[in-house]
Amino acid sequence: MSALLSVSNLSKEFGERVLFSDISFELGDSDRLAVVGPNGCGKTTFLNILTGNEEASGGNVSIRGDAVTGYLKQYQEVEVDYSNIYDYVLSVRSDLIEMEARLRALEDKMDSGEDLEHVMEEYHGLSQIYESAGGSSYRSETTGVLKGLGFGDEDLGKSMKELSGGQKTRVNLARLLLKKPDLLLLDEPVNHLDMASIEWLEGFLSGYKKGMIIVAHDRYFLDRVVNRVLDVVSPVKKLYQGNYTGYVNEKQQLLRSYEKAYEKQQDEIKHQEEVIRKLKQFNREKSIRRAESRQKKLDKIERMDAPVKEDGSIKITLIPDHESGKDVIAVNKLKKSFDGRVIFSDISFNLTRGERVALIGENGCGKTTILKMINEVLPIDEGEVKLGAGVDIAYYDQEQHNLDDSKTLFEELSDTYAELTETKIRNVLAAFLFKSDDVYKRISELSGGERGRVSLCKLMLSGANFLILDEPTNHLDMDSKEILANAILSYTGTLLYVSHDRYFINQTATRILELSTENGIQVYLGDYDYYKEKKQQLFENKEVAGGDNKDADENEGKAAWKRQKEEAAKAKKLLKERLKIEEEIEELENKSAAIDEEFLDEATATNSARLNELSDSQNKIKEKLQNLYDRWEELADYEDG
Repeated sequence: MSALLSVSNLSKEFGERVLFSDISFELGDSDRLAVVGPNGCGKTTFLNILTGNEEASGGNVSIRGDAVTGYLKQYQEVEVDYSNIYDYVLSVRSDLIEMEARLRALEDKMDSGEDLEHVMEEYHGLSQIYESAGGSSYRSETTGVLKGLGFGDEDLGKSMKELSGGQKTRVNLARLLLKKPDLLLLDEPVNHLDMASIEWLEGFLSGYKKGMIIVAHDRYFLDRVVNRVLDVVSPVKKLYQGNYTGYVNEKQQLLRSYEKAYEKQQDEIKHQEEVIRKLKQFNREKSIRRAESRQKKLDKIERMDAPVKEDGSIKITLIPDHESGKDVIAVNKLKKSFDGRVIFSDISFNLTRGERVALIGENGCGKTTILKMINEVLPIDEGEVKLGAGVDIAYYDQEQHNLDDSKTLFEELSDTYAELTETKIRNVLAAFLFKSDDVYKRISELSGGERGRVSLCKLMLSGANFLILDEPTNHLDMDSKEILANAILSYTGTLLYVSHDRYFINQTATRILELSTENGIQVYLGDYDYYKEKKQQLFENKEVAGGDNKDADENEGKAAWKRQKEEAAKAKKLLKERLKIEEEIEELENKSAAIDEEFLDEATATNSARLNELSDSQNKIKEKLQNLYDRWEELADYEDG
């Protein structure tokens, strides 16, 4: 059988700008391909070309004639005339609905006894087709897919008009998954999903035995789902076998090999050019002939292009203007309701200086609401939020309400940070990829990704020692996420953030707070991998105790809560010790430096008694420092493990 999809020498240009070129590959019936590259490189355009929604500048696309294609666009608004989303999603299996109706009609004919032999024959044949097409399970499967994508029983009766844009995208994703096309194209399918739904989708797509092309910026998701990667702008290779991590490793190796080969060729070219120059200088007939021969060989060399090192990534440095007190924030018994419905209650947690805490939980449980209450964007119904001494907050709002649509980028920064010069503002904006006349664009003209970059720019300039971030990686490509993660890792202040990006959480979090409507806040020390491990242990303990044993569940839950509280108290105590040690180290290092200065003083150099006294002091300081260094490393090892 021919390939499901064949792409040959595909290219796309807008004026003089080349988005991508020379893309060729074949997709088999069960291949799962990720399309990757930086924002703006044309990934969505590439999908639109494959589906015929846009024209290519060159090349060919061929989809096998019998193949059914399904495409989930990144932004997809569909007006439908269905009373509820369950019926709308179910309608994608109109073939089964029609067969079901025909079977009911045939059953009525059987009851009447009319033309019974022919009716029975048709009924038997149609029943077999109906069953083989999934007739007995498609309704339960519809419910399962909708619930897997985050819709509760109470949502299934809602109309599309009652849903947000993100919910509508999820509904259309459900329809696509139930349609089960031969070629499934998904543009950012995880953007509007919480962690549980992302993991459900990973499982569904991992078992999907048909062709698939995905654009996504979730590294964990791509690692689990895809088996091939297409890099539309890679200078060394376009198509890679394996998952995303395999692609990153292979591409880095290829780039290093290419750079070495290029440098080696350049050295050889320089060497040959120097030999030719010297041979010509000798001005002997034999030497000139040899120079000409060498020149001919040199001209025939296929010269490698210089490795492209584009400066196309944002640059972030997060440095607090001053240090806060050790206790940064205390949230006590927080409660919030909307329209009489309690979103959460009795929410309590503390953050100390230097912590990086991820707040996670399913969509709608109130994560963003908590951040807004801390930042006084929403009023507190019950409870209180106390900030520690010297705490300065900077808030990254995923909805970008902190930006004034009427202002230009330049005005947004100059009005907020009046002390900055025009040159400084331009330089900072350039670091976030806003260059030349871009600075005079109005905020209202920016895309979601561009608005996010402006907010990150303001965050960097704030000098705050407590950052509160709501979905900071939304709209960022893989490289930009890595840059933000590295900036956070070197940040000496305190961080509280909401994110659905598990790889980002795993890189940056020192503690995880899980918010749920059933259990309130559950605390997990460590990164995302540690959180998943602990969740699995709790699940296995429940299985051993008996999944339907309520008392066992409650006892295990209480024991786990007690252990976590004890671990949190221990961690807080050790963190306090580590911070104290850091202060002692700094004080002793300053004393040691002062002694070194005194050693250099001419008066001291001739005073043997003072020299001996200083030497003894220096030795004692070094001994104390060594002990403090050793203890600090022990504490750091504990935090790592």
